[in-house]
This record gives sequence, C-alpha cells and structure tokens, in this order.
Amino acid sequence: MADLSDRQKGFESKFAHDAELKFKAEARRNKLLGLWAAEHMGISGDDAEAYAKEVVKADFEEAGDEDVFRKIRSDFDAKNVDQSDHQIRRTMEELMGEAVRQIEEQG
Repeated sequence: MADLSDRQKGFESKFAHDAELKFKAEARRNKLLGLWAAEHMGISGDDAEAYAKEVVKADFEEAGDEDVFRKIRSDFDAKNVDQSDHQIRRTMEELMGEAVRQIEEQG
C-alpha cells in the first residue's frame, strides 16, 4: 500500500514540476516575442523591455496563446508593421523552442 502511495506522490510531483516548467517556458517565450515585436515596431532599449513585459502580462487574460497573439497583431496593425498572422504564429512556435532551450541550459 505504501508503494502505491509513493508512486502517486511521484506522479503528482512530476506533474507539478512539468506544469511549472511549462509556465516558465511560456513566460520566457512571451518576453522573447515581445522583444521581437518591439524590434519590428522600432522600439528599443528600456522601452522594448517594458513592451516585452506588457506581452507577458497579456498572457494572463485567458488560457492559451490567443491573447498574446491578439496583442501582437493589434500592435502591429496600429504601427503598420507588415507581418502576417502566419509569421507571428510561426515566430511564437520558434521562440517557444528557444525559451525551452534557455530554461534547460539554466538547469
């Protein structure tokens, strides 16, 4: 009986750890995406960092990535940045891979 309880605790621990890593990776991806978008809009320095934080905060509006996508799309439209929806989504995917790599390197 104790063995089953230990296995259950192990699974719960792994689930919590995986959820934490996913949260960190998404937040890192959103920061990288914000910096990428800022560059395309001609924003640099401290203003780019501030914009990246806005993108990270946008992810708390609803579950999933659509809130982040909508923010970038809306900001690009307002600044007349020529990036398609596909390009934005592709960059989101690429930057997720980069975010995961960075987190794994940090240990």
